[in-house]
Amino acid sequence: MATGGIALLLASQPYSFRGLPTIAVTVYIFNLILFVSISAMITVRFVRVEGALVRSLQHPVESLFFPTFWLSLATIITGMERFGAPSSGPWLTHTIRVLFWIYLVCTYLVSIVQYWSLFAAQNHPIHDMSLAWLLPIFPIMLTGVVASVASGGQQDHHSIPIIVAGVSFQGLGMLVSILMYAVYVRRLMQFGLPEPSVRPGMFIAVGPPSFTALAFLDNAKNLPMNAKYISDSNATYEALNVTAAFNAILLWSVGLWFFGIALLSVLAGIRKMNTFHLGWWAMVFPNVGFALATIKLGQVFENDAVKGVGSGMTITLIVTYVFVLIRQILALVRKEIMFENKGNGS
Repeated sequence: MATGGIALLLASQPYSFRGLPTIAVTVYIFNLILFVSISAMITVRFVRVEGALVRSLQHPVESLFFPTFWLSLATIITGMERFGAPSSGPWLTHTIRVLFWIYLVCTYLVSIVQYWSLFAAQNHPIHDMSLAWLLPIFPIMLTGVVASVASGGQQDHHSIPIIVAGVSFQGLGMLVSILMYAVYVRRLMQFGLPEPSVRPGMFIAVGPPSFTALAFLDNAKNLPMNAKYISDSNATYEALNVTAAFNAILLWSVGLWFFGIALLSVLAGIRKMNTFHLGWWAMVFPNVGFALATIKLGQVFENDAVKGVGSGMTITLIVTYVFVLIRQILALVRKEIMFENKGNGS
């Protein structure tokens, strides 16, 4: 999902250069290869090891990474519209519309069933709380972002239901995240910061407000101008865009606050970050949403400085992505993760 996020971020740059679109497409194709390869290997594991799938879904920590499968699909569907639609026929537009509704139904069910399982089957002490508890709601929350891209190439009678559904479930994800934020802040106040090696996971908190800000801005922009909303006045379109912009600023500032807390926490314990955890990828994907929201706000308000900040964030995220990828490869070679008695790297 981090690779797909980087591809979409490269494709959204306000300042481009010759070859950048090709780089973005290449990264997206690499993301597809990673997704297929990793999915195949995980499938082999579940088929060859009896009961492995059930144990994985019931594990108090490993199960929380199941939603990342759907997050990866979100980047793939979004990339299909961004990279494939301009050079494909109407068939791809229809396919994306169908995939959107399938994604919405599946991720809604995941958000219900997985949280129900966590509530019913296990006890979760407050001192063990981590932002990984947000992950089951993340896929349905990204419905709004997927809708903002998928609706762009649809006819009006298809785009309006997609946008309404996207904003609805984006709101659901944001509100559930707020509930989790309350538990998270209480955990920090009562028990202090997490261990240094897992502090990069604190960047997960940046994702919900950032992606929601992005979804509000893009969905409002994609509303058909000639359709009537709420009233018979065409001015409703402009009113909704202004409302979306100022709500996006509010949400962006929340993301900025969580970003600052996470960054300071990581820097304070960076010398003790000796053990790799899969949560380190939280330094990339949630911040992709933060960078995209920053760029979009710069475009909406026509502010070159803000757009420049977004481009600078992109460069930083690419460097971070490469660092985390290399660190994970080293962890695999050293058998620090994904091996028996070595935990699951979370």
